[in-house]
Amino acid sequence: MRSFCGAQKLNIITLSVLSLAMSTDAFAASITKGSTLKNPRILSAIKLGLLFGCIEAIAPIIGWLIGSAGADYVEAFDHWIAFVLLVGLGVHMLLESRKKDDEEELAPNTKRSFIATLLTAVGTSIDAMTVGISLAFMKVNIYLAAAMIGLATTTMVTIGSLLGNVMSGWVGKKAEAIGGIALILIGCGILYSHTHA
Repeated sequence: MRSFCGAQKLNIITLSVLSLAMSTDAFAASITKGSTLKNPRILSAIKLGLLFGCIEAIAPIIGWLIGSAGADYVEAFDHWIAFVLLVGLGVHMLLESRKKDDEEELAPNTKRSFIATLLTAVGTSIDAMTVGISLAFMKVNIYLAAAMIGLATTTMVTIGSLLGNVMSGWVGKKAEAIGGIALILIGCGILYSHTHA
């Protein structure tokens, strides 16, 4: 992965796009949460953002540890693994963005209990763990990547929960679709950088 991560500027830009892409699931969920609140409070929104952000930051580290265990054995085709994981996840996010029932299913769960909200946060972080696995095959500072993903998610969830009443129904799905497209482009970029090195 030297050609992909060699330039520090490209690395930071790519990580920034990746971080925003990873926050779109949680952003969509937070909009649904916010849409159920008549008067969303800033402190509550920040708490929700921190909950989602912390879990989203931990998930890629777990994935990275899993991927690192086998990185030495798949070095020759690691870029293909990263490509398949990222593109597959991107396609999945695009398909999920076309479903109309997701928002309605989340609303009763996320507004009634902390446990349900926690489970939603864990559910939206699965994609970040998958990305963490792919990052294990690159020369990326996983702690920096995790911190950026966590910060992006905290920010997006805080904003989403505050603006849920206004944004619900049209922004959430579009954000998830954009996140999926971003992951596909990143995956294609990784593959291109290796096949044309």
